[in-house]
Amino acid sequence: MYQTILVPLDGSARAEHILPHVENLAIHYKAKVFLLQVMEPLQIVNPSIIHVTGALTDSVKESLKDFNRRYEEINTYLSGRQGEFKEKGIDARKFVEQGPVVETIISVAQRENADLIAMASHGRSGMSRVFYGSVVSGVLQQIDRPMLIIRSRNV
Repeated sequence: MYQTILVPLDGSARAEHILPHVENLAIHYKAKVFLLQVMEPLQIVNPSIIHVTGALTDSVKESLKDFNRRYEEINTYLSGRQGEFKEKGIDARKFVEQGPVVETIISVAQRENADLIAMASHGRSGMSRVFYGSVVSGVLQQIDRPMLIIRSRNV
């Protein structure tokens, strides 16, 4: 029934509450698991302005360093989760993508032909919790395939 399961994560313990459910489904259906984390795109100002002032250039360089550091952190995080699945005999792949979160999740689901999208609602705390809940809602409203959504309680 499910051959590929897409699992969007945000790095939080709450979002990871979906992982045991995904593990059981993957083992039962011998499905591949695609682990995904979406990064907001790097915002770079108008390149013509960059040449005018060195301070702006330094700011852009610092933004690029922060972006690259964040990318590496996410890649390392997903590699760890991928390894946990592989230790259990589950074919797992990881993706770090850039773009608007909801649209990117849907795009990856379509591109990778995912049969199921599995997510925990309220993957973050505070104001981010409102954002993440809206991500689940946004995907649910726009996706053309089944979703598994679990409610994650405070950790």
